[in-house]
Amino acid sequence: MSAAPPVFLGSEVVEKHLQRASLLVPSLEAALANFSSGAEGGVVQPIRTVVPVQKYSGFLGVMPAYSAKDDALTTKLVTFYEHKKDSSVPSHQATVLLFDPRNGSLKAVMDGSVITAKRTAAVSAIATKFLMPADAEVLCILGAGVQAYSHYEIFTEQFSFKEVRIWNRTKENAVKFARSVKGPVQVCSSAQEAVTGADVIITVTMATMPILFGEWIKPGAHINAVGASRPDWRELNDEVMKNSVLYVDSREAALNESGDVILSRAEIFAELGEVVKGTKPALPEKTTVFKSLGRGLLNPATGKKAGPPWNQGPPA
Repeated sequence: MSAAPPVFLGSEVVEKHLQRASLLVPSLEAALANFSSGAEGGVVQPIRTVVPVQKYSGFLGVMPAYSAKDDALTTKLVTFYEHKKDSSVPSHQATVLLFDPRNGSLKAVMDGSVITAKRTAAVSAIATKFLMPADAEVLCILGAGVQAYSHYEIFTEQFSFKEVRIWNRTKENAVKFARSVKGPVQVCSSAQEAVTGADVIITVTMATMPILFGEWIKPGAHINAVGASRPDWRELNDEVMKNSVLYVDSREAALNESGDVILSRAEIFAELGEVVKGTKPALPEKTTVFKSLGRGLLNPATGKKAGPPWNQGPPA
């Protein structure tokens, strides 16, 4: 008897089951802690394979992961392109494959763009919960793409900021962002204007050279560095990296994939999972950076949240 065909879950269905990124926080905290527990955590996750598509200035990334505790086997396929001429196409597009870990059968093919946006933002929120200053009032977002929207959504739900600022290289996109979201957002004419005095800074850009400089940063601020996922790309300059306490989602990944970490030679203090577990301290009184690379280990936890149990059949 042949296996049942895989279920396809499009973006609308995934969005229905992941309406709020904050719903992912408990499972993602557990996944981060499991990863940072080594063999005891039951996570198998190689560094992502990246295939350059040089002719079109793009990349294909492959991110497999197995979590014994989640009993989940997944692979995420993600493309990222800087569409300079066609802004109608998202810079990042993703698909998540869910397998039955008992026999390897493909159970579901899921739109991964919603999962990626909400999961990445939720992990940034986890880092911020532990690392932001206690009296944080000003949130700054550099970038106005999909990740800016998902981060704004969960950060304004989870935290109480008195002021939100945004800067984007193309100002029209920042204006569009400010008009689209619920709540007041100040559009800034420069990155420096947006950053100055901010308590929490989120960088979600396609930058390949630094756009955030240490001389602008308020002492004790927390930075979530989400862009620059290639070894030769930067969002943060050396002063930011070397004068901050550096947290990462994965040491191995950061040392192989993050230009901000590799080129600055900044010392990694801890993985976020170690902070969640309590084996390494959060230091919110210090200036801190969380370098997010989006690990495959988080896809099993997120993917299982994005659809109903398989024995119930496809969603309506």
